[in-house]
Amino acid sequence: MQRRSRGINTGLILLLSQIFHVGINNIPPVTLATLALNVWLFLNPVKPLYDSCISVERCYQQKDWQRLLLSPFHHADDWHLYFNMASMLWKGIQLERRLGSRWFAYIIATFSLLTGVVYLLLELSFAAFMNEPDFQKNCAIGFSGVLFALKVLKNHYFPGGFVNVLGFPVPNRWACWAELVAIHFFTPGSSFAGHLAGILVGLMYTQGPLKKMMEACAAGIFSSTVGYPGQQYYFSNSGYSGYQDYYPHGRPGYYGAAAQNYDVYTAGLSEEEQLERALRASLRDRGNTGSNPPPYGFCFSPEDEMRRQRLRRFDSS
Repeated sequence: MQRRSRGINTGLILLLSQIFHVGINNIPPVTLATLALNVWLFLNPVKPLYDSCISVERCYQQKDWQRLLLSPFHHADDWHLYFNMASMLWKGIQLERRLGSRWFAYIIATFSLLTGVVYLLLELSFAAFMNEPDFQKNCAIGFSGVLFALKVLKNHYFPGGFVNVLGFPVPNRWACWAELVAIHFFTPGSSFAGHLAGILVGLMYTQGPLKKMMEACAAGIFSSTVGYPGQQYYFSNSGYSGYQDYYPHGRPGYYGAAAQNYDVYTAGLSEEEQLERALRASLRDRGNTGSNPPPYGFCFSPEDEMRRQRLRRFDSS
């Protein structure tokens, strides 16, 4: 395991600040553990980024299958980590309370692996249909594919309403597709195939056979959770201490103090509005510097890989 070089990680500081504003005791256990794992692996990566990212060439052709496990939980830089984990915080609080902690942990594990598999299939398809072998060399890393899958679930369990994507009102059910296109065009270097893979995995769960397959595989292990998605942990100052119904006040849409605190911290902005603000800020900043990281998702092109390998050689000497 390698330690990341020391320096001021502004994105990491902002993420920790956001977590403490929400309150650690108000974050469900699986969501908190996912945040902690990603932060830990950012500070102490198992392998260098180019040995962790996933591509057809490295993973499938060279049989380096461990990349399927490593790539979702490693991030290119502190801002990449910040945007992904801030989104995970928002989605995790809602979905884990809706689905229960054990089932949500099962979803995170399944989606983390499955988005990588679907990503490889998509890149293989793009390379074949577009006669462009370089698609097989694109190396993606980060948690954003899983986040797109979770967003599909969030829109499924909390339907209705509109979101604002770059100034345009979009129905909630189409928000994933609108963000997919917006991020692709306004954040060069983001992984279109990785985000698309997440959407497809989410649809496989909500509209396809994936949920039933997961229930069949988990029969007995998650018997108290399957079929009872409203069961959840409740929290006290000493951590989670039991269960309560999903609608503690007899009405849907109540998420407790955590959601209220989070809403205060984000000035009432929805996740989509925060993303839009981040995209615009990124576009403004890109005019001032050419080295800004993409704010949502990350994909290494073959040219980037060559450049970074040279830099890594110089850094190690």
